[in-house]
Amino acid sequence: MTPRFCAQCVISDQRPRIVFNDDGVCHACLFVDYHRNQIDWQARRVLFDDLLSRHRSVDGSYDCVVPSSGGKDSALVAHKLKYEFGMHPLTVTWAPHIYTDIGRKNWQGLIDAGLDNILVTPNSKVHRKLTRMALERLGDPFMPFKYGQVIAPVREAVNRGIRLIFSGENGEAFYTGNPEVWDHPGFKPEDYNRQWFSGVPAESWLEHGFSKADLAAYLPPSQERIAAAGIERYFWSYFHPWHPQSNFYYAQQHTGFEPNPEGRSEGTYSKYASLDDKIDGFYFWFGYLKYGIGRCTSDAAHEIRDGEITREEGVALVRKYDGEFPRKHFAAFLEYTGLTEAEFWAIAHKWRNPELVDENFKARHVVQ
Repeated sequence: MTPRFCAQCVISDQRPRIVFNDDGVCHACLFVDYHRNQIDWQARRVLFDDLLSRHRSVDGSYDCVVPSSGGKDSALVAHKLKYEFGMHPLTVTWAPHIYTDIGRKNWQGLIDAGLDNILVTPNSKVHRKLTRMALERLGDPFMPFKYGQVIAPVREAVNRGIRLIFSGENGEAFYTGNPEVWDHPGFKPEDYNRQWFSGVPAESWLEHGFSKADLAAYLPPSQERIAAAGIERYFWSYFHPWHPQSNFYYAQQHTGFEPNPEGRSEGTYSKYASLDDKIDGFYFWFGYLKYGIGRCTSDAAHEIRDGEITREEGVALVRKYDGEFPRKHFAAFLEYTGLTEAEFWAIAHKWRNPELVDENFKARHVVQ
């Protein structure tokens, strides 16, 4: 198996759901060009203003939900909705597995900036067990977080009678470039399973020793209940140009967002994304074992598309940092999951694709 790398960025064709055109350019690069240069943003702004007018409360009650960790992207969305567009957002945070100091500080900064927040923290015994089993069975310790991140805002909206949810970017378009979703204005419940849960919905864990009570925090309201509640879930990026670095500067100014104080995150050169959870690095590292591309590849690819770095710079960064083991929080990860080091490395070898990553966890094929 020899991976093919995008001629324009550094992504590999091993990334799930990515597609290349006949010129060797990935569809994610094509989408970003479309997003930047071909959308009628004035027309989209008219749609946005009409949408907010339909939902804006007149009595100060919550009129929209913004899923937010306190990170740069969701901080921008929530802050602009309140202070620029006169909405009354409720931010909803699904708690990280193990908060980092900077993650907790940025979450508090969101609140200190004047944004109301609900922190949803699942049963730790269930969450730890589910995290370990997701690692063993799927090679993805982040799966329990994905369930909560997607579902908790929907549940809060349904329970509180709030009909509008605003997420940040259209991830399926920005990171896979799937042409079918380029102009999707938002999430649909039927999209959750394929795009976010890798075809493994939360209810599937009922077959592995969990009860409905155990999984209550992870299970979505029924589609019928969501429809009856009139829930509408939109991407901010459908209505406004999306530029992560600009989001960072905005959040830094308005919510006190701070980047990684250590200068960069393990496995990459980036310092302002995925900072909240001590197990973030293991999610990216196991993806590297399975697909031969890691956290740095993802960061460099989208910064090349955004014009922040050249492809040559991206190649150099990937060759330097991709696949770096997240050692800083290794002891915390083992304690959280209850794994011994021997058990951890056995799982790592189980999920290592030998055609892409060698027995020393080095990529066999590196972008040129």
